[in-house]
Amino acid sequence: MPIVQIECLPRSLEQKRQVCTEITEIICRTLICKPEDVRIIIRDMQKENYSVAGKLYADK
Repeated sequence: MPIVQIECLPRSLEQKRQVCTEITEIICRTLICKPEDVRIIIRDMQKENYSVAGKLYADK
């Protein structure tokens, strides 16, 4: 059972649906498994909990 974890800044529900559909298709094709076997966990990070080059993303 493939398990994929995605951490990203908040995205719309439609974007999450699309990424889950496309990632599932790729995993099934590549690992030769059924869609029912694929698990995807999406974790939304708040902008104040993410930093690039020492600066909080919330400060951009």
